[in-house]
Amino acid sequence: MDALSIIGILVALGAILVGQSLEGGHIGSLLNGPAALIVLGGTVGASMLQTPLAVFFQAMRSISWVFKPPVQDPEQTIKKIINWSGISRSQGLLGLESVGEKEPDLFARKGLRLLVDGNEPEVIRSILETETDAREHHELQAAKVFEGMGGYAPTIGILGAVMGLIHVMENLSDPSKLGSGIAVAFVATIYGVALANLLLLPVANKLKSIAHSHTRLREMITEGIVSIAQGENPRNIETRLQSYLH
Repeated sequence: MDALSIIGILVALGAILVGQSLEGGHIGSLLNGPAALIVLGGTVGASMLQTPLAVFFQAMRSISWVFKPPVQDPEQTIKKIINWSGISRSQGLLGLESVGEKEPDLFARKGLRLLVDGNEPEVIRSILETETDAREHHELQAAKVFEGMGGYAPTIGILGAVMGLIHVMENLSDPSKLGSGIAVAFVATIYGVALANLLLLPVANKLKSIAHSHTRLREMITEGIVSIAQGENPRNIETRLQSYLH
């Protein structure tokens, strides 16, 4: 569980609510169902319009990464690669066949299979780099969905405010309703700006960061497997892979 993400959301919302209270405002004045419907519905609808269905569902599934990122252990991965290197030197590349069948990471399993099949190092590198680029693109597409939502939300918030002001103008004959009506109208703007800057854009950036860390780990695995294919000394392989930890 990523406690920092949860703390960040609580701090952001808490600062707004406490600030509203300190200024003498009522927290209830920030609650408005129609404004929330306009901003949320409009933002999601616009995002669905610009995004392919598969990418949209992938983005929705990726939300869990913000609070519970996929487990990555580069140091443990290096140890596994060094172990693979030792097996290849003592038993030959075919000795890695059983290891590859038990490897839980699909990317590493694919690399081991290429290694066992006797492919040339540059062929292995080319295939794994193509796989890495494809996976990174797929993961970044999910982040771009939330980035797009972050661009739409403030504008749709302004749209909601204008709609509210139109309703106010229709009641000019009753001055007692003007003040509260204008206040409610601008709640939509608050929703749009807050949703974009406190949630959607941070989520997009968090997903980008996770995608880049995944790519870095796959690059390390690629380097390790190619080094094994080249018959390098396990100690030299470990020294090279340690640079990925910094």
